[in-house]
Amino acid sequence: QVQLVESGGGSVQAGGSLRLSCAASRLTACMAWFRQAPGKEREGVAAIGRDGRSSYADSVKGRFTVSQDNPKNTLYLQMNSLQPEDTAMSYCAAASNDIWLVRPCLVGDVSDLPSWGKGTQVPVSS
Repeated sequence: QVQLVESGGGSVQAGGSLRLSCAASRLTACMAWFRQAPGKEREGVAAIGRDGRSSYADSVKGRFTVSQDNPKNTLYLQMNSLQPEDTAMSYCAAASNDIWLVRPCLVGDVSDLPSWGKGTQVPVSS
């Protein structure tokens, strides 16, 4: 298992920005961000493979950007133009075995990533 610790969450007003960080014991072949809003199912937000290719949920395209810093073993999610509907607990997740060397790392296909952080809260007020 990969150890993951999210940080950077906090209250923000609509239209504002926030940058989430995920400190990882190591960066793997597939890393992703998820969120779960109150009363809703967990949603894949963004995913990034070791080749640097990223994908996003339709709800955040154009507003969120996922990136990673290999020397720092850190995954980031830059969130801009936040809206109240973005209010959620945000989690980072990671692959932990070589299946992801051949399996696509796409936001719609990463719900079964095995390693998860404990989350960081992102409340967005209007």
